[in-house]
Amino acid sequence: MHQPRAITGQDLSSPQVGASEQSEDLVNLGSLIGTLWNGRVRIAFVALLAVLAGAYYAMVVATPLYRSTAVVILQPNQEQILDMQSVVGGLTGDTTEVNSEVEVLRARSLMGKVVDRLDLVNDPEFNGALLPPSPLEARVDQIKGAVRDALGLPVTVEPSPVAGLDDHSTRDAVISGLLEATSVRNVPLSLVFRVTVETQSPAKSALIPDTIVELYIESQVEVKSQATEQATAWLGTRVGELQVSLEDAEAAVSEFSAATDLVSVEKLQALERQIKDLRGRIDIAAVSRSELASKITALEAAETRAEQAALSGDRRLAALLPASGASVTADEAFDRRLAIVVEGFKAELGRADQQLSALSSSEAELAADLAGQGGDLIALQQLSREAEAARVLYEHFLTRFNETSAQQGIQQADSRILSRAVVPRSPSEPRKSLILAMSGMIGLLAGAALVLLPEIRNLSFRTARDLERATGYTVLGQIPQMPVRSRRKIISYLTGKPMSAVAEAYRNLRTSLMLAYGANPPKVIVLTSSVPGEGKTTNAIALAQNLLGLGKRVLLVEGDIRRRTFGEYFGRLPARGIATAMSGARPLSDVVYQSPVFGADILVGEETGLNAADLFSSDAFAAVIAEARAAYDVVIIDTPPI
Repeated sequence: MHQPRAITGQDLSSPQVGASEQSEDLVNLGSLIGTLWNGRVRIAFVALLAVLAGAYYAMVVATPLYRSTAVVILQPNQEQILDMQSVVGGLTGDTTEVNSEVEVLRARSLMGKVVDRLDLVNDPEFNGALLPPSPLEARVDQIKGAVRDALGLPVTVEPSPVAGLDDHSTRDAVISGLLEATSVRNVPLSLVFRVTVETQSPAKSALIPDTIVELYIESQVEVKSQATEQATAWLGTRVGELQVSLEDAEAAVSEFSAATDLVSVEKLQALERQIKDLRGRIDIAAVSRSELASKITALEAAETRAEQAALSGDRRLAALLPASGASVTADEAFDRRLAIVVEGFKAELGRADQQLSALSSSEAELAADLAGQGGDLIALQQLSREAEAARVLYEHFLTRFNETSAQQGIQQADSRILSRAVVPRSPSEPRKSLILAMSGMIGLLAGAALVLLPEIRNLSFRTARDLERATGYTVLGQIPQMPVRSRRKIISYLTGKPMSAVAEAYRNLRTSLMLAYGANPPKVIVLTSSVPGEGKTTNAIALAQNLLGLGKRVLLVEGDIRRRTFGEYFGRLPARGIATAMSGARPLSDVVYQSPVFGADILVGEETGLNAADLFSSDAFAAVIAEARAAYDVVIIDTPPI
């Protein structure tokens, strides 16, 4: 008849070899919380250690640091005391300039001035070379010296520092340390800067930021003053040069005016009017002369006395014309008068030529005079313009020089101190409450990790369902660990605490085992385990005790002949046992041991040279078991681990 398969264990710690992927991937939150709760003492202990370590660091190890802040504000577009243009313009307050001023406040040049003013080079906090060596460093140097002496090594001579170079490097290191202790930030959407310094001294923490902002404001005035002084010096030199140039230009105008006739625009305009009149008269004279020459020519070309009288326009010729032709005397009189008229016209033509020549000569002289005086005027105007330009430039530079000179003593900074640093009353670092809180959190996390790490690395079965799914066997019971430290106390614990969880678990196991086979409960029960130390012997003894409680006759067989641990539970046991019974030297009833504190009969393991597998597979062992079946209600065999 097929017998159902079953499995039981004390802590279900067998290796998991066939669990499904689904169960591996799932995280049981309740189990996780339960694991943390079970390890609460360890977690609390680790957290307490972490808090104590944090408290030791905050109270003893950490150096107290004090923090203080000075506040400075930019003042762009300030009102000028005098309505003069400055050499160096003020700040406008835009984002670029605000960011630039943050870097100016952190500039090494400014920090160098702070170092020099406060003599921080001789401050051990910023110059680590002034600190005495720590006990650890002194001890290390002693050990090095001892090793060197033991090995006979020469003493290493440190090179002497170069004069000046070492001081410069020390000052640079102090400036770097000051920069690390200083923070500058701009308050968003404002022109306010907060300069914060953190040092080991409260007074020093307040003094340094005040000194930084003071030197920052002084540097603004200094920059403007230096620029004004440089501009004043340059303007003074330039004004002197321009004065010499102006004097030279004015001297040139004076010399030119003295070397030439008085030249003016009005005189030139009068000459131009005279030339215009002369040219008009020349044109009229030329026309008159041309008409006169034409008349003479026409008279000389006329063929009749009537044409001659008409062309001449002379009254006497007109009076002599009717008589001409009548007599020779009349003709001669007409001819004599005509000759007189022609000679008069010719004489008048000569006078016209003379007048025209005189007018032309005068016009030429006036034109030459006008051209000469025009050139002199242009030269004079050019010299005058140059002198005027030199005068304007000189006056402009002289005015700027005077303005710049007046500004040398009234320069204003573009910033002012909004609030000075206050000497702190308590250190800002270390923040003890924060350190303790962080230490506690780290301790809790570390304790939780110490609790969860073994659970994460544990590949054993955690639930009966996992064990059944992996093996295919039915779990008949789950036995919790007993709160005892000695195997000898297990029997007294089960006897003395019948209502405990362990005793109840064994009763449940007994019931499940008896009911698993229906009407034919098992008579021979074999208990084993995967590895030693899993509690199979304890289970065998406890199951035997529970069966005794039902009035059963029970034989407990120690089948683990290699380890033979029954003596640790029952004390001193007889030397003869299972091997003697199998050999037939003595009957089974003679080698069975009856413990005074335990109601079941015990067949102890006996030292033998046979292998356990050979022993239990022999016919002699089968005969002993058959005899036990007949003599007892239940036979429980505690076998070696598989």
